[in-house]
Amino acid sequence: WFILQYMSGFGNEHVSEDPRCPGALPEGQNNPQVCPYGLYAEQLSGSAFTCPRATNKRSWLYRILPSVCHKPFKPLNEGHLTHVWDEVEPDPNQLRWKPFEIPKAPQNKLDFVSGLHTLCGAGEPRGRNGIAVHIFVCNTSMLNRCLYNSDGDFLIVPQQGKLLITTEFGKMLVEPNEICVIQQGMRFSVEVFGETRGYILEVYGAHFELPDLGPIGANGLANPRDFLVPVAWYEDRQVPGGYTVISKYQGKLFAAQQDFSPFNVVAWHGNYTPYKYHLEKFMVINAVAFDHADPSIFTVLTAKSTRPGVALADFVIFPPRWGVANNTFRPPYYHRNCMSEFMGLIKGHYEAKEEGFQPGGASLHSMMTPHGPDADCFEKASKAKLEPERVAEGTMAFMFESSLSMAVTKWGLQTSNRLDKSYYKCWEPLKSHFNPKCK
Repeated sequence: WFILQYMSGFGNEHVSEDPRCPGALPEGQNNPQVCPYGLYAEQLSGSAFTCPRATNKRSWLYRILPSVCHKPFKPLNEGHLTHVWDEVEPDPNQLRWKPFEIPKAPQNKLDFVSGLHTLCGAGEPRGRNGIAVHIFVCNTSMLNRCLYNSDGDFLIVPQQGKLLITTEFGKMLVEPNEICVIQQGMRFSVEVFGETRGYILEVYGAHFELPDLGPIGANGLANPRDFLVPVAWYEDRQVPGGYTVISKYQGKLFAAQQDFSPFNVVAWHGNYTPYKYHLEKFMVINAVAFDHADPSIFTVLTAKSTRPGVALADFVIFPPRWGVANNTFRPPYYHRNCMSEFMGLIKGHYEAKEEGFQPGGASLHSMMTPHGPDADCFEKASKAKLEPERVAEGTMAFMFESSLSMAVTKWGLQTSNRLDKSYYKCWEPLKSHFNPKCK
């Protein structure tokens, strides 16, 4: 009977109840002596109780059994998931990875959890300050298993294959060119429909929010109404063989058994929810006279640090748009940055490097490591006739940018065997055009 439905709005106070149980939400209070339908009330807090109202995040869940009903957690092999950043020596070079390989199902069945591979990161979850970038490759659905992240928020970017994500708040279908955010502590399970791959930005110690717009005004970039939140859906399902609840806690995985489905929330209300967003909804702002607007103008979501104007992590996209700047070198300029720039490609060809940077691959330009257009791109753009042109048509590249200096894992540098060791060669053909007699 279930049809995927959503409520719209970023950070809204939503209310939702499964239509099979009308009136499941208590009226006028959060925690009555006896809840409707004999449900249990449980609060999920995403912020300290004492946070200012504008940043206070919590939801009340009305469930068949509370989430405390499980056996003790025991360590689970975390595979290639890590937050240990010193297993290999630091590498300041420009790094690029070929598309990450998805194992074939018969030889190696991987679900979303067993298919998590940490590529790079910084900081650590116990101090509540840091980030990690993970690649997920999977070929099978999670069966009687769910995950919740005690360490932080997951921003999930599918690149190949769609994800049907069941959460305590309801179900979301997330396809390539969409993103979703599963915030700290929310239990979820991922169903896939074949070989599936994508990227994850994990943030410890902050939640994602919409960037301030400043002089842009009241509208633009990612508009709040385009963010979608699932509606309540429950299953009253016993699992005598054992349902596994996996916790990512202090960078490691732990598993606990229980004999019922955790997706037993009949109704909920609050402003702390999972959500999804379609990248085609982004209202692009761009330079219309000359030079570049800084790429921060393409920020979809930001996780702020404690320093004003400095992000722990930004999620930035490079969507299809018009290029009209006069007397301007239009591709991204050569750059050295006090931030770390991790890039991925969902589809198409990235404008500054049409060869080598492929969908399902990635690049990392670390703090103060120079980067910019390859030689072919520079020559073409320097000689191009400057007319209005569509830029990045059929393409979607994105960037995870961070103020933290990220280390690359051993899996990223060695075990994955996807590092493109010839990346630096794309700049070698650049030649001097300097002529002191020609102004």
